[in-house]
Amino acid sequence: MDNVEDRLADVSGKIGSAVSAVGADSGASPVLVAVVGEFEAKAAKASKLATTGAQAAHDAVVELEQAGDSAKAAAEADAGAGEATRQAVLDAHLSICMLKAKL
Repeated sequence: MDNVEDRLADVSGKIGSAVSAVGADSGASPVLVAVVGEFEAKAAKASKLATTGAQAAHDAVVELEQAGDSAKAAAEADAGAGEATRQAVLDAHLSICMLKAKL
């Protein structure tokens, strides 16, 4: 993957998996559902901004990482969420951290 747009597509895929896992987990709290949904919304926003310039892409990635941090914290705090759900959110969080580290 050569650019931020391609890397964001990979991150968005991981976030999509997390959204699916949370949605299918009857034990996941409404807070976790909402926070992961916001993570997905920020990924969509970042993907759009990635095409507008390097600074906008960087700022969008930083904002996306913050949403990922919130999703990670919510997943770790949600005692009702299953292990697969928690791991999907952690994987999505790790993917955005890795992208940011490469910027």
